[in-house]
Amino acid sequence: MNGTVYLVGAGPGDPGLLTCRGREIIERADVVVYDRLIGAELLELCRAEAEKIFVGKEAARHALPQEEINELLTARALEGKSVCRLKGGDPFVFGRGGEEALHCLERGVRFEIVPGVSSSIAAPAYAGIPVTHREVATSFAVVTGHTKDDDAPPDSLPEADTLVFLMGVRALGKIVRALLAKGRAPATPVALVRWGTTAQQEVVVGTLETIEADVERAGLEPPALIVVGEVVRLRERLGWFDNRPLWGQTVVVTRAREQASGLVTALRERGARVIQCPTIRIEPLVDCSTCDDALARLPEFDWVVFTSTNGVEQGWKRLQRLGLDARAFAANKIAAIGPATVESLNARGLVPDFVPEQSMSERVGEGLLAQGAKNVLILRALEGREALQATLQAGGCETTLAPCYRTVPDAAEAESVRTLLAQGALDWVTFSSSSTVRNFIDAIGEEAVKSARGTFRVAVIGPVTAETARECGLEPDVEAAKAGIDELAQALEQSTRRPKEP
Repeated sequence: MNGTVYLVGAGPGDPGLLTCRGREIIERADVVVYDRLIGAELLELCRAEAEKIFVGKEAARHALPQEEINELLTARALEGKSVCRLKGGDPFVFGRGGEEALHCLERGVRFEIVPGVSSSIAAPAYAGIPVTHREVATSFAVVTGHTKDDDAPPDSLPEADTLVFLMGVRALGKIVRALLAKGRAPATPVALVRWGTTAQQEVVVGTLETIEADVERAGLEPPALIVVGEVVRLRERLGWFDNRPLWGQTVVVTRAREQASGLVTALRERGARVIQCPTIRIEPLVDCSTCDDALARLPEFDWVVFTSTNGVEQGWKRLQRLGLDARAFAANKIAAIGPATVESLNARGLVPDFVPEQSMSERVGEGLLAQGAKNVLILRALEGREALQATLQAGGCETTLAPCYRTVPDAAEAESVRTLLAQGALDWVTFSSSSTVRNFIDAIGEEAVKSARGTFRVAVIGPVTAETARECGLEPDVEAAKAGIDELAQALEQSTRRPKEP
């Protein structure tokens, strides 16, 4: 049975603008054929076994000619595979989606169109430029700035209050002259938006008379779109995306990828460009017998301690394998370290009986001893700190360690971050645990980190992580008051608002 080709609009760049249907297709596709403008975040949605094929532009040329792309799509579908053709913006807005759909039709291959948010409206919106406004613009038109044979606008330009040119940077001079020849005033406002909707967004504003010089002065290169019309003047009041508190800041997140999404989202919502460099990876244990045995004996313990969200998630998987659920903790009191762990427990119907004010193992131990704990089960990583167990045992409490996962070093993104460090292109490196500090230095290299130290700042969660950073020569510039994702993001925001010390 033949497969289906899905022509999916990936949106303008911000991964949050991908449609729900688009995400469904990407997540289940056997083959994903993608262009240059597709971000890494979207490709991470692919199944591990999916075939990913890049056909975008290398310099000024396609990696594959359009005719070969067409054949590739139908050939994979005729093999019975589900094919996602992932295209920037919308597949039918100057995206050659029509050509690919017609080719599918000719080959007898089923196809589906999944519209995407077009950069023609999204990029201006993120620049604070509405393409229409009833006081100054009641119409807009989208025009290609790159015809089939040359970098040039069409001979006949539409009559509209606002004109949006896609793929027109190299034809900017021709576009300006064509508009002036049609009677547009030299003082007509013009804006170019590069990498719109992403943390690399750049905006250059001028007039038809000045814009070529403005762009040359700014060194603006493709990809960018051009907006012409009185609506451009509204950017001065409506600009929002590049006015957020962490705009212009590049932040490295070293948390395990399984844990990083909350922090990544919190930073991006504040305008930061986030570089994910997970220094640890969460893996299940080969032998879970110790954990399984302890969970089967839950009524024997008066307290159960969860030390992290990973402990909750991995411990819950073991619990479910035993055919148990939240009711299994009916005889126990629950302790948790940190607000994220509390949230993870709440999502499973458990409300902790004790959460220390300071997110440290020692404080948990002291708190449980003060409440008369006698027999405590600790669900944690295989490599966890011994401070909690030592504190409890020193107070005469029996303890049982139940490792339910392990953390291993992850250096997959080290090379790219090492390059950015050497270029002085990073503003912040964040650490959420002692292991992320040590593994970051091991992955990047002690000398590379040391030589770049004056070019970036360090932000940490919790006093234990802060102390480890100091021991490793990374004096924290910011320490979150509480051990939480939002608290760390807020700490960066507050610090960035203040002038940096010379």
